[in-house]
Amino acid sequence: MPKKTASAGSGEETKLDTAGSSNSKEKSENEVSKLNRMLAAVLNYLSDDEVEEIDIEYLLANTEGLREWWDRYRENNKKQIEEEIKKSLGSLSLEELESIREQIKSK
Repeated sequence: MPKKTASAGSGEETKLDTAGSSNSKEKSENEVSKLNRMLAAVLNYLSDDEVEEIDIEYLLANTEGLREWWDRYRENNKKQIEEEIKKSLGSLSLEELESIREQIKSK
């Protein structure tokens, strides 16, 4: 009898895992759909012959969800930027490093 109980529990876990992966797949598809919509809006704007100067702020303000996506993207890449800066510090001159220090202090 204990084997049946364990087996039934495993079956329930499998069902939950399947439901979880199905939900995850749905979220991924929804995210892809949103990204496709935003990309299409940006490309429509860029391909408009009447647009003489590209206005990024206009795109962020008038493309639903784009500003939020851009903010998340930038936050997620913050660590990468920090690492790039750390690696480049060794090649800077003393004057450049002092200038950076002053900029940091002024904030």
